[in-house]
Amino acid sequence: MASSKSLGSARPRRVYVCSSCGHSYPKWTGNCSQCREWNTLEETVVAGGNASVQVVATRGKAVPLTEVERVTATAQTTGVAELDRALSGGLVPGSVTLLGGEPGIGKSTLTMQLAASWANQGRRVLLVSAEESAAQVGQRAERLNALHDDLWLSTDAAVEAVVEQLDELAPELLIVDSIQTVHIEGAGATPGTAGQVRACAHRLVAEAKTRNMATILVGHLVKDGSLAGPKVLEHVVDTVVELSGDRHHALRLLRVAKNRFGPTDALGVFEMSMEGLSSVKDPSRLFLADRATESPGSVVFPALEGHRPLLVELQALVVPSTTPHPRRSSQGIDARRLALLLAVLERWAGLPLGAVDVFVGAVGGVAVTEPGADLPLALAVASAATGRPLNPDTVACGEVGLGGEIRQVSRSEQRLAEAHRLGFRTAVIPLSAPEPPEGMRTIRVATVAEAVKAALQADRSSPEEVSPQ
Repeated sequence: MASSKSLGSARPRRVYVCSSCGHSYPKWTGNCSQCREWNTLEETVVAGGNASVQVVATRGKAVPLTEVERVTATAQTTGVAELDRALSGGLVPGSVTLLGGEPGIGKSTLTMQLAASWANQGRRVLLVSAEESAAQVGQRAERLNALHDDLWLSTDAAVEAVVEQLDELAPELLIVDSIQTVHIEGAGATPGTAGQVRACAHRLVAEAKTRNMATILVGHLVKDGSLAGPKVLEHVVDTVVELSGDRHHALRLLRVAKNRFGPTDALGVFEMSMEGLSSVKDPSRLFLADRATESPGSVVFPALEGHRPLLVELQALVVPSTTPHPRRSSQGIDARRLALLLAVLERWAGLPLGAVDVFVGAVGGVAVTEPGADLPLALAVASAATGRPLNPDTVACGEVGLGGEIRQVSRSEQRLAEAHRLGFRTAVIPLSAPEPPEGMRTIRVATVAEAVKAALQADRSSPEEVSPQ
């Protein structure tokens, strides 16, 4: 008589999988010991008594690295200028790209525009939309002028059905929107769990490599960990890009976090409109379009996103506090960095900021995180506190230390060259900073106290270099 505990009749069992890193546990715990995230464990049903996934290993012979055949990856243009810029030329056949971002940020819009541009070049595209109905996708395609005979749509959420469609259509580009909504039948877990997401990604990556087909997987980023996010898939795919921005602003930034075919310091800039995402060729002019040049508390900072310089306006507002505990509010700027700069200004520049409310922000919905923003932010606060505006053609760049010293930041020449191109003729920079472009004067400072004194009292008509006394 056959045993009831044979492998063929093994009962499913439940495990708990972290939606952030994919590590599994036999029972629920509040904290994942691998990634240290809290409340990210999700219950998953595993078919059979063994929770391990069977992997077919390919055996090969070790060879000297000098004998390995080198194949140059040639990127094919997407037809979307800023996307090509971020991806160092476009999509590589056989590559898998993970496009992440918060829901509603514009991922489906971008992939629809990419699919239409690809189809207009005579290349067949299969768009798998498991989130929306065919009618909803059709409405978006019509609004974006993306209707094309070479653009095919599938709303089937089963990966096996998608593979059958790949056999039938043989597309050059596959877009899956989103990876959290497709599933593999019989995997023993619901769509969106870490196990299903990982299994679907592995299968689609294998199909992309076998067919030499460019593939884009769309993934949602959610803060509460309720869905398995793209962090689970980063090691599986070739390229990881993130679309970010403030929903209340039109600007969208496309950053590359991982790229096996090029650098990761490229940046694509888009503007959202009713016609979709349009490439922004000169984002600095967009940021400064509505700037009030004579307003106290406004300083322009030549930021650096990857290797691309962007001019961003930093604003500050200082008002008497009406509460026992003065408020410190920041938008697009690290609140801890703001607190540090306020302490430095009070200690080394003599500005009484302990009893006032301070509000700072980066205009345009941009997040400024680099240390080079310390000096312009400090000058913006000092300008707002004293009511004296800076010269409107002035930019500032430098890191502020705890002792009030001003330090140089990377690629100062590139930053100042961009500022000079847009008409700025004065730069507040550290003593050790390189020379600016011809026609731009410098206010070289060693401490934050010197910077405040020189920038707020500098003669606006003096063309020569300024050195604070």
